[in-house]
Amino acid sequence: MRPNDVVSIGDLARRTGLSVSAIRFYEARGLVTSSRSEGGQRRFLRSDIRRLSFIRIAQQLGLSIDAIADELGKLPQGRTPTAKDWENIASAIATLLDARIAELQRTRNLLDGCIGCGCLSLKNCTLYNPGDRAAAKGSGPRYVLGDAVGD
Repeated sequence: MRPNDVVSIGDLARRTGLSVSAIRFYEARGLVTSSRSEGGQRRFLRSDIRRLSFIRIAQQLGLSIDAIADELGKLPQGRTPTAKDWENIASAIATLLDARIAELQRTRNLLDGCIGCGCLSLKNCTLYNPGDRAAAKGSGPRYVLGDAVGD
């Protein structure tokens, strides 16, 4: 089978481990495209096996569909991506993952200080947020988002 050969949606589902409905969802979001056979059946390029496999991996890494779409938008349509294409995407994803890791580490470090406290409230927390100082920084979990504790 050559990279530009076409496969049915059922074959694509078997090769990627995705359900047919998931493939249709990704198609509706523009992550893959299909053509139609004379009988109206969806046909995908064989190279879509790699695109869909990438989607599965990226989702397991915690990337949103929009982030995945942004990265897939950098890949060529109609041909199998080269090693250089994937290298560029891997670099961009590494940057996203580094930011995510830093966010998770901040969260973990804040939780370590509160284990056993019992207040479960950043509004009432006398250790990290006396007088609700975090509210002045904006909405949401300010310290988890990267604001310095105690400022």
